[in-house]
Amino acid sequence: MTQTLIAGANAPLNNTQITIRIGSDRPIDCAAYRLNGQGRVRGDGDMVFYGQTASDDQSVRFRGHETDGLFELDLSQQPQSIDKIAFAFASDQSLAQLGAITLQVLGGTSLLYQCVVDGQGRTEKALILGECYRRQGQWKFRFIAQGFDGGLKPLSEHFGVEIQNNPSPTPTPTPTPTPTPNNRVNLSKIKLTKQNSSINLTKQDHYGTLSVNLNWNRTGMQPPSKTTLFSGLLGNRSQGVDLDLGAFVAFKNGQRTSIQALGGHFGQFDQPPYVRLRADDRTGHVQEGEWLDINGRHWMQIDEVLIYAFIYEGVPNWQHTDAVVTLHIPDQPPIETALDEGKNHLRLCAIARLKHQDGGIRVERINQYFSDQQQLDRAFGWGFQWRTGRK
Repeated sequence: MTQTLIAGANAPLNNTQITIRIGSDRPIDCAAYRLNGQGRVRGDGDMVFYGQTASDDQSVRFRGHETDGLFELDLSQQPQSIDKIAFAFASDQSLAQLGAITLQVLGGTSLLYQCVVDGQGRTEKALILGECYRRQGQWKFRFIAQGFDGGLKPLSEHFGVEIQNNPSPTPTPTPTPTPTPNNRVNLSKIKLTKQNSSINLTKQDHYGTLSVNLNWNRTGMQPPSKTTLFSGLLGNRSQGVDLDLGAFVAFKNGQRTSIQALGGHFGQFDQPPYVRLRADDRTGHVQEGEWLDINGRHWMQIDEVLIYAFIYEGVPNWQHTDAVVTLHIPDQPPIETALDEGKNHLRLCAIARLKHQDGGIRVERINQYFSDQQQLDRAFGWGFQWRTGRK
């Protein structure tokens, strides 16, 4: 039986595999902070949010979208120097405007505890919802509901994180972001548009895991209605469109390959082509959409990754899909572009390409539309041999 906790209450955690689900009717930015005995993060690797979807040891992971965040924890793998894992959110709106916020604690598939924050009359724009903490060698959960009127900045400073006072500006063509010192994080998203279509990333020894997310309104192929993007994502997702993520990959040695669910070419992460589709969401039940991972530790062997989306099933209507592609790179703000310029008789959108440039990465927005992969190939001169495929 699920136990409902009140603010200040604590309860035992008998599972080591825990999921924290945070829900809201309006967009919020969720984050988890791993804290030492002084209640401070040790560094960037202890912060998990939409721009950095896993801790440095992968024992805390984030997935979800703006109104439903999920944190997956392996408590047995937490370093001994970590005493707590705090869960929080920030918003541009006050709690009174957001309404009720819920936090659920799950052990496996079982709902253990539920916590509800009633926002009525509350002015805070950020909140520590709860925390998992060690007590005499055992893990427990505490419902906190502590708010901060100033939003993200005082919330993060409470955990020893320094927030940049000036968010990164909207990028001009080919800017180079300034690296941020340890314990300083900029949560601003970078949006690539027709006017600002590219950005150069600072050269690194390796880039870790570069993750590309494609998310869309599954019911967007139907005529517009009062249904919002968020309710479309949370509602009946088995109807509408099957939108697939894919990529062409070129190597420095001249070899080339394609990654796509069509034909079962899902790729591999730890060996060539170092690019992998996580899965193919044909049912529409995966709320966070489709993901493609690039192994940035082997970036020096890659010359280019061209990323595209293809409408496998459903009538093309790109404007009504509300499709958004986001590139997540460790220690970088998320880079986002919308698929909003489509010609509705064409089924494929060339989204962006990642080009190897003097050891660094140049991200270029394309947003061009084609009838199929073969036409895309011809337009960009990849030279593949094509035949009809199935999923």
